[in-house]
Amino acid sequence: MRLRRAARLAPALALLLLTVSCTGSLGVQGTPGAAGVRDPYFPRLGNGGYDVRHYRLALDYDPDSGRLSGVAEITARATQDLSAFNLDFHGMTVESARVDGDRARVNRAGDELTLRPRDDIEEGAQFHAVVRYSGVPRTITDPDGSEEGWLRTSGGGALAVGEPSGSMAWFPGNHHPSDKATYDIEVTVPEGLTAVSNGDHFNRSTRDGRTTFFWQAAQPMASYLATVAIGRYETLDARTAGALPVHTAVAAALADDPETKELLARVPELTQWGTDTFGPYPFLSSGAIVVASDDVGYALETQTRPVFPQEQFDVHTVVHELAHQWFGNSVSPKSWQDIWLNEGFATYAEWLWREEQEGVPLEESFQAAFQADANWAFPPAEPPSAEDVSGDPVYGRGAMVLYQVREAVGAEVFDGIVRGWAETYRHGNASTADFTRYAEEESGEDLSQVWDVWLYGDEKPSELP
Repeated sequence: MRLRRAARLAPALALLLLTVSCTGSLGVQGTPGAAGVRDPYFPRLGNGGYDVRHYRLALDYDPDSGRLSGVAEITARATQDLSAFNLDFHGMTVESARVDGDRARVNRAGDELTLRPRDDIEEGAQFHAVVRYSGVPRTITDPDGSEEGWLRTSGGGALAVGEPSGSMAWFPGNHHPSDKATYDIEVTVPEGLTAVSNGDHFNRSTRDGRTTFFWQAAQPMASYLATVAIGRYETLDARTAGALPVHTAVAAALADDPETKELLARVPELTQWGTDTFGPYPFLSSGAIVVASDDVGYALETQTRPVFPQEQFDVHTVVHELAHQWFGNSVSPKSWQDIWLNEGFATYAEWLWREEQEGVPLEESFQAAFQADANWAFPPAEPPSAEDVSGDPVYGRGAMVLYQVREAVGAEVFDGIVRGWAETYRHGNASTADFTRYAEEESGEDLSQVWDVWLYGDEKPSELP
């Protein structure tokens, strides 16, 4: 009897062993994570099935050839049982990929890189992926026609800028603002060049004529805010009145320009103004990179290291990009439809600066924005297309929404809403619905008329309120 019973169990045991070998652990029946998070404007950006906790990027750049060699180490947590998962990656060649130390199969379809680990990953489990890649990074043309990604600059340098999707041109990842992570970024370049990135610079080492710079962003960051600037930079360390470290870098060719030097010296003052106005600075350090005007045609709020071309390095633009450190960087949008929360707050910060420092009343800035027809092309919370997420209404009319909330609840209550919003959603993500609910809860007011007319309304009011 025992022999016959064992014989009957043998097929079942074989099936059990086969199941374990195929799924990696008993009971895990994974499915592939989604390719894209269905963003209203960029549906293919981001990926489902996991949450990135940390990126460690090791980059080696050759200015002569423009070739970049990289290793991206990604620590993530599975949000479902995973048999495979995707990374957003544009261009370059993937040389190998591993998941939890084992070689993973790799498939490529356009900007979607699919990794299939040897064993399925159980929901809730932390896993570690390593992707090695190389090639000449490509630029990406945005829907509005601007260029981003990895841009080669004068003097043998490079500048990486990523809003909304350019970061996938220089490292594979989950490139949607809803998935924020911390970063370690090390960049190796020929001796004599400097590599500046996000967060805090904590080390450098030189060997065989090449220097490696080590940077660490210890607070969560959306991938579109990651940056690397390579070139001949002069750096300056200073502190705000509140003792916050401020690290600035200026292209050597611009370092002796009197206006540039004067404004660089004011960065600690401007950062302190933001702290006094919006609450504690969200990150460990702040700073600005100034690049030659032919390298990039726009300023960008890259986290802790806003980027400015010389032609846009003025006090109002600096105030705008520094305000983003609170609104857009620390409090990031849940989707690109919420981008007015970034730009509306930053534009409103310019209005505040003009009132407090230049004597231009808030009402005057509001009236100028109200009269500009371009601000009425569409509602700021509902851009009609991906091309419009950086359109005038997102900025100007976004700031008008905030002004109208201030008018409805009073200046003191509104200032509390602004500071409380930055604190409540610090290092997180928030949507338009989160903001409208928060403003009404904190003020105790029904603000539906403000939302209907200024945030979602299609028509310009016939006259100023």
